[in-house]
Parts: sequence; structure tokens; C-alpha cells
Amino acid sequence: MRYFFNIQLESDYLPDRDGQDFPDADAAWEAARAAARDLMASAIVQPSSWRDCRFEVTDGRGEIVLEYPFLEAVEVEDRPD
Repeated sequence: MRYFFNIQLESDYLPDRDGQDFPDADAAWEAARAAARDLMASAIVQPSSWRDCRFEVTDGRGEIVLEYPFLEAVEVEDRPD
């Protein structure tokens, strides 16, 4: 199935016109997670707050399959006491 990874970057909405094929929504979720991590690590895109950024993943009919907030991709490491 083809999934489209539209980006809500604060007040900007960037539609994905090409999409990507994945076997299911779980695989699309993993791709959104990886892409969010890559974007947050990039020096190219730096919004004032990642809190207001998310992927809106839609299917070929334009139906929202999932929403993935960028901050969900942040991993917090446990600090030793």
C-alpha cells in the first residue's frame, strides 16, 4: 500500500506528493519514526519548537492512517544514580 508522509512543521503544511510503498501501517509508523529522527538531527530544518511538528500519514484515498508527533521519536536515556 502507498503511504504519504505529510509534514506539519509548526504552521507550515508540507504535503508528500509521491508517497512510499509499505506492507502495512506498522511499517509506515517505523518509517515516520526514522524520518522524524533524521529531520531533528539535521541542521537544515530547525523550527522554533519540535513540539509542534508531526507527520500526518495518509493512504492513497487521503484518509489519515496515523499521526506521528516528532517528539515521540526522542529516546531518553536512563542516567545512573
